[in-house]
Amino acid sequence: MSGASILAGHPDTKVLRVCKDTREIREGDLYVTLRGENFDGNRFIEEAASKGAVATLCDSEAPTGLPQGFGVLSTPDALTGLTHLASAWRAQLKLRPVVVTGSSGKTSTKDFTASVLSSKFRTTATVGNLNNQIGLPLSILAADLEDEVAVWEIGMNHRGEIAPLAGLARPEIAIITGVGTAHIEHLGSLEEIAREKGDLLEKLPISGYGVISAECAFASELRSRTTARILEVGFQSGDLRAVNLVHGSDGSRFVIEGEFGRVEAHLPVPGRHMVGNALLAVAAGSLCGIPLEECAAALSLIKLTKGRLSQSMKRGVTILDDTYNANPDSMLAALETLFSLPKVGRKVAVLGKMGELGAHAAAGYAEVGERAARLLDTLITVGPEAAAIAEAATAKGMSDVRVTRDNTAAAALLSSLVHSGDQILLKASRSARMEEVLLQFI
Repeated sequence: MSGASILAGHPDTKVLRVCKDTREIREGDLYVTLRGENFDGNRFIEEAASKGAVATLCDSEAPTGLPQGFGVLSTPDALTGLTHLASAWRAQLKLRPVVVTGSSGKTSTKDFTASVLSSKFRTTATVGNLNNQIGLPLSILAADLEDEVAVWEIGMNHRGEIAPLAGLARPEIAIITGVGTAHIEHLGSLEEIAREKGDLLEKLPISGYGVISAECAFASELRSRTTARILEVGFQSGDLRAVNLVHGSDGSRFVIEGEFGRVEAHLPVPGRHMVGNALLAVAAGSLCGIPLEECAAALSLIKLTKGRLSQSMKRGVTILDDTYNANPDSMLAALETLFSLPKVGRKVAVLGKMGELGAHAAAGYAEVGERAARLLDTLITVGPEAAAIAEAATAKGMSDVRVTRDNTAAAALLSSLVHSGDQILLKASRSARMEEVLLQFI
């Protein structure tokens, strides 16, 4: 299945799981020796065996002294071998795959969709955001023959990455959350990003479905990329719409209406953009035959992956933890979400850097700063890159703007600044490790 040669072990050895990290090895695992800039998984084969792995898929000579019967599958490249293994397993799966991509909101939409579909079907889904050329094969290999539906997330950093991932997943329903500026440094323009996202739709069979936002500026181009039916969701228009939207301390309440009927819904997560993501999930559930009422009920039970606009209380302060990642579009959406919460105390945002913007960085930071000036009472920026947000907010007349050098300084300032009743948003790109501010906030 992997195209590898068996150098040791028995071909009938039963593998319970595929794992790439020796820190997570369990009894019965196949350990895949992936490489990176600063690591070589081949160095840890003995450790994997000592922790219960029964075999390894490796691309260098295996060490001597491995346990009797330990399987060694040799391949010229372990990542390629992993992909071949996933492809062969995917061919045996009879499930219905729903594949999610987009510039922002992928993981939240994946979580919503998995919640809706699991209300009726045995569902497997991407864990966290394992959505690249390593994560997708691992997600496919984590499915079993009894699963009825899969919800797999795929992402990209460069042109040409979506098509092979989509080809591996073989979607029957494809969801595109939107086209925005994430990774624009590598793709150069929104038009190129739209073409890359549209590659997912091209992999749909004629009997499949695409689900997109009616408000996407590239909706027409996306529709042209497939002969499958496209379902659009939105607020003002679309085949499925969210109307009568009301934001509260317990999330958002709205009415879902359109082709599949009409029902009241509650999403225990704040934010208009989150409602949009939930609509994408409801569309997928409806296309899979789940009644609209059951889709709405599943939304009310949703639990998002950590760091995706999760809401909590600390010291009497409402905290919106959106620290997992950031780009200008998601920054603006998060600021609007903070602003939409019923006002008690001050609206405070702690914002850090946004990655992979390239030549578009200045415009992106300026747009975020200008919106912050309109929506916030207090702005705290973290690090030298995010200081551009502070400059733009100050230029727009915002008076309470603070610039800090790092997460420790931001946490200390935040701890001394906020009072009970305040509402705080924390957001930055993953590399900024903004969750450290939340951990140090006392």
